[in-house]
Parts: sequence; C-alpha cells; structure tokens
Amino acid sequence: MCEVFLLKKQQIGRFLQTRLGFFTLITLLFWLKTVFAYYVDFSLGATDPLQHFLMFFNPIGTTMLLLSIGLYIKRPKLSYAIMFTIYALNTLLLFSNVLYYRQFTDFLTFNTIMNASKVSAGLGKSTISLLQWYDIFLWLDVFAVTLSLARHWLKVDLRPFKPRFAFTTTSLAVFVFLFNLTLSEANRPQLLTRTFDRNYIVKYLGLDTFVFYDSMKTAQNNQIRSSADGTDINKVLNYVKTHQVDANPQYYGKAAGKNVIIIHLESFQQFLIDYKYDGQEVTPFLNSLYHDKNTLSFSNFFHEVGQGKTSDAENMLETGTFGLPEGSVFTSLGADNTFQAAPAILQQTDQYTSAVFHGNVGSFWNRNHVYKNLGYDYFFDSSYFNASTSAKIGYGIKDKLLFAESIKYLEQLQQPFYTKFITVTNHMPFLLSDDDSDFIRPTTKDKAVNNYFATAHYLDQAVKEFFQYLDKSGLSKNTLVMIYGDHYGLSDKDNQSLAPLVGKDTSYWTAFDNTQMQRVPFMLHMDGLKGGIKKTYGGEIDVLPTLLHLLGINTSKYAFFGQDLLSSQHQQLVAFRNNNFVTNQYTVLGGSGAKGNVYDNQTGELLIDLTPEQTEILNEDQKKVDNALALSDSLNTKNLLRFYTPAGFTPVNPDNYSYLDQVNSLITTRQSLQKESTSLFSENGNKSTTNLYQTDAPEITDAKTEIDTLPESGSSSQSSQSSRATSSKRSSKTTNQSSRTKN
Repeated sequence: MCEVFLLKKQQIGRFLQTRLGFFTLITLLFWLKTVFAYYVDFSLGATDPLQHFLMFFNPIGTTMLLLSIGLYIKRPKLSYAIMFTIYALNTLLLFSNVLYYRQFTDFLTFNTIMNASKVSAGLGKSTISLLQWYDIFLWLDVFAVTLSLARHWLKVDLRPFKPRFAFTTTSLAVFVFLFNLTLSEANRPQLLTRTFDRNYIVKYLGLDTFVFYDSMKTAQNNQIRSSADGTDINKVLNYVKTHQVDANPQYYGKAAGKNVIIIHLESFQQFLIDYKYDGQEVTPFLNSLYHDKNTLSFSNFFHEVGQGKTSDAENMLETGTFGLPEGSVFTSLGADNTFQAAPAILQQTDQYTSAVFHGNVGSFWNRNHVYKNLGYDYFFDSSYFNASTSAKIGYGIKDKLLFAESIKYLEQLQQPFYTKFITVTNHMPFLLSDDDSDFIRPTTKDKAVNNYFATAHYLDQAVKEFFQYLDKSGLSKNTLVMIYGDHYGLSDKDNQSLAPLVGKDTSYWTAFDNTQMQRVPFMLHMDGLKGGIKKTYGGEIDVLPTLLHLLGINTSKYAFFGQDLLSSQHQQLVAFRNNNFVTNQYTVLGGSGAKGNVYDNQTGELLIDLTPEQTEILNEDQKKVDNALALSDSLNTKNLLRFYTPAGFTPVNPDNYSYLDQVNSLITTRQSLQKESTSLFSENGNKSTTNLYQTDAPEITDAKTEIDTLPESGSSSQSSQSSRATSSKRSSKTTNQSSRTKN
C-alpha cells in the first residue's frame, strides 16, 4: 500500500514539473479559493442542490480558459510567466471583490474598476477594518507558488508544448463553460437577458464571467450612447409637448406639501379586490380602502412591465419612461443614466426628503446604485432589519416585519417626505406557513394558485397594521398614500387552474382573459380627497404625472411618457412592452393594430370583421404605441436626458449620495435643526412613536430591540448602506405653493 502511495506521489510530482502540470496546479488552487470566497464572503443565496453544484463548478471553465492563453506561447519561461501573471491578477480581482462586497454588498463592475479612485475613496480608511484573518488563504497559494518557482521546487519545463495540446485544453474549457451555462439556463431561464441581480450571474456563471459580461454590456451601452447627439432629444421633447394633457383643476394641488407614502404591492392583481374564496375575503382591508370615500381607485389600471418586472414598475413610477424591450433599465443603464426622477423633482421643488424601505439586499435590481441616480436620500435594505431566518421569505423579510421595523427610521425623516415601501411576501412561489396566515387555501392542482391567496391575505394584514399606525401617530392627517400592484402574480399557465375559482370555464379561457388578469390595483388615499372608483383605462406609465399634479407640480417641462389619469383629456391607451395595447374599447394582441387579434372589451369576443372606421382607429393607436415605446427606448439607451435640463432643475450627481451610516445622518440632521426639525419624532416632543405600532407577527420576539431601538451608529448592520449627508434646513421652503402654474 505504501509503495503504491509513493509511486502515485512520484507520478504527481513529475506531472507538476510539466507545463500542463503547472497549468493544472494553479487552476485547482484558484478554483479552491474562489469557492472559499463564495461561501465565506459572498451572500450568493444558493437554495437548491443544483445551485450549490454550480457554485462549486463554475470557476473551473473560465479559469482554464484564461490560463490556457499561456499554453500557446512557445518560449517556456514566458509561457509560465503569462500563466502566473493571469493567475495573480485574477487573485487580485477576487480579493478586491471580497473587500468591495464587505463594504457595499455588491461586485465590482467594469465602470467601478475603471474609476478606481472612486472605489478607494468609497472604502477610505475603513479598508484595513474590512480585512479578516482568513484573507491570507486568498494569497497564501500565490506566495507558495512564487517561492516554489524561485527555489526551483517547481521547475520550468523547457520542452516544447504542442499547439494542438493547447487548443485541446482551450476546447475543454469552452465545453466546461457551455455545460455550466446550459445547467444555469435550465435552473434560471433568461439569466443573461433578464439580469436583475449581479449575485445571480456570479452564483451561476462565476466572477470572471460576470466581469466579462458587464464589460460587454458597458461597451455596448457606450457605443449606443456615443452615437447620440443633442438633436436626438428633440423628437422626444416634441412628442412630450404634443402628448401633454391639462391637469384636472378639481384635483391639481390637492395634496401640495403633503407627505407621500408609496406602498408597492408585490405581484398583486386587481381580481383579488373584493374577491371571496369559500366565504373568506382575501383582502378585507384593501377592499375597505378601495371603497373608502377618501380614496381614488382605478378599476382598469394595467401593469406595463417587461422582463424587468418589479424594476420596470419602479422605473415607470419614478421616471415616467417605459422599461426596455429586453432586460431592465435599472440593471443595464440605471447606474450611469441621467434621470429626472420623482425624488429629485420633489426635493428641488418642495425640499422633500426621500427614502426607500425594502427587505432584500441592496444590490438586487442594482438599486443601491440606481437610487443614487434617482436622487433618493436614504435606502434602508435588508441589513437594517431582522436578519433571523424565520423573518425571511423568498426575496427578503416578511411584510409585517418590514413595516413594523421601518417606523423607527420613518419617524426620523424630515417632513415632507417621499417614501416607498417595497413588499416581497406575495412573490412567487408564494411560500408562507400556516403560522403566518390562517387563510383557508384552495385545493387546486396548482400550488402557486393555492398559496397566492394566503400570501395576498398576509400582505393585506400587513398594510392594515401600517395604516393603523398612521392613524395613531397622526401621520395620516398630512399624508397621501399611493398603493399600486407592480405586475402579475399568477402567470398565463396558472390561469388555467385559477379560472374555475373566478367563475370562468377553463375551456373558454382566452388570451383576452389573460390580459384582463394583468390589471393591478392603483389607489390614492388621503383625508379630504374626493374619492371614488374610476373606470378610466390607464397604466403604470401614467402614475408619475398623476401623482405630481396632485402635489401641485407642473409636469410640462419633464420628459414623461404618461398622462394624468385624472385629466379629462387622458387618451385611455395602454401600451404593453410587447407592443400590444388596450384601449377603453378594444384589446389588441398578437399582431399590429387591426391585423392583430382584436377583442371587444365589453363582451370579450374576438372581432372577425372590422369596419373601416375600426381599422383606422386601431392602426392609428398602434402607431402611437410603437412611437411611444421607440422614443422611450431611445431616451434610455442613448441617455438623452444628459442633453436636456428643464428650467429650474439641477441634474442629480450620484456622488453626493452615500448610503453609509444612515442612522447617524438621520439623528444628526434632526439635532442640527433643533426646534426647526419637522420629523415626526420632533413633533412628538422628541419621543418615539414606535410604541404605537401593533403587529401580530410571530417573529417579533423582542419588540424593544427590533421595533423600537435604532441600531447603533456605524454598526455592521449599516455597513452596506448610505444616506446623503445634509445640513440644510428641510423646513425652509422657498417655493410658493399658490404661485405654481397649472399644466
């Protein structure tokens, strides 16, 4: 046995003295430390055995591919030098990402690497504090290989290396990578076309692949942008000018100076409103809000998202532009584009403070970068909330915990504020235990359908608890609450199981019915607002002008593609990202204008013989849809807003926003303003209102810590966050509300 072992050891030793042996050695070493970093430093969130396998497997192909470059070099010493240099540089890239991830919970992008000075400035003196003792494992092998070469324990193989062996090695590396890509696509379809989190690319394809992919996307975006000039914006501005509608004088400025709270209902569809299953109201609170005399509700409001899903909905809400035909504005362009977004507009118009509360990691959908470009002052992500396993579900912490634990931050914001709560519990696959929801679920063959009602019911309870706090704290008296559903929850496939539950025969379920299921709630609630249920047809692109007009802000100078839903001139044309559309009379699917499948909205019947008048109207509507989408795409992909700055608007400089130590920023701002502080905390006699928040969430085990107490300034829980440092007095407003001109 010992002789066999010694023989094997001698064979391995002889192999390592060959060029292929050296290649194999450094490939294995880099693979091991990459996997080590995956599990120790990067929160990649593997959830099933295949994902864990891919995390072990994905460094191999790209590492082999890069190192095989050196095998083509004929001169032995130069060949070894190139392989070692690639190996060392890749180690540096890995180590740099480890440090960057510890600080920002994100990976280095091509633009970040090219702007290394900003990265170092962002890390600052905290770089040393980011180091961990086990980081030595990322460099120990490099030093060991260097020493082995220097002491000739590893000798340079001077024999010629045949080109066909190098080509074989490269071919094997390509095969390994393609096998990796195939498995990844099977587990996560549209991985590279619908990119919503850098973690996913690294988890499935590896860090080197991410760097290459990000570099190619950056180069592609830069090429498109470089082809643009200042005249390209004129088409957009001409469209906006002719597309403008007058504000409704009955509602214009009715919410001027009010706080704005946006509740983003994840995957929530309109059919849930007023729906009962087996005598149970799925959403009793939202039903009551929908019918409240102080609520403007819209029954024919459609989501218009594409592959960007939630981020598309956010993009339309914040910027008034459509999402992209492929991918997402947030992930593809959001970190670099110029925006004229709601947070910046409100801050510059009325000194609004802005904040987002979301229970997922900040890098998801690239939010930690995009929100800076939008002008958001604060971004409270998962690191600010309960980190226990029981508190999390799918894409973040549960909704009841999100609302409950956000209050200690919300009450510190200077008023008026513009805030957004992004819920996650009602997200596919709608997993929620019976401990969290007592809703009796349907028993169809589709688990997604059965669970959807339970998670929607839970979300409804979470919103109710939040509204009860708004009433108790007095915020409801000075706040406009906007509620909307971001996109569908149940897919067309699920609708076959859903049909009998909504009184439909599966055999007669059509594409028109699928489109009707794309309606999502849109509600505007405020004390004293003249409410009612509006049957106006509209979509998410119409939200921003509607909201700003309620706040008394003229939108005519901004490049928004939607129209005020409350205007009598609203055209009631809803454009979908695939160029299909819905009007108040017709639904057009699967073709261009009158050549598509045209359904009558009242009867749901497919219209076979269209009149000349109908044909003309539908074709004209199709031209409007195509034109709007094309101009929006041009605006975003070419970054055309860099060529146009509206009068009185200052372009956002993202460098002014740093999501670090936000708690300290909140407290410092309040204390510096002293009696002029307008935060709810100050208005309450410098006492917290968190004791007013009541929740039945079973995960709240220590309300004093989890709900009432702010984390210590500079604690690790804030290490990936930021806030814009501000010493300006939020309460000083120079804008005269009454002097604004109506649109």
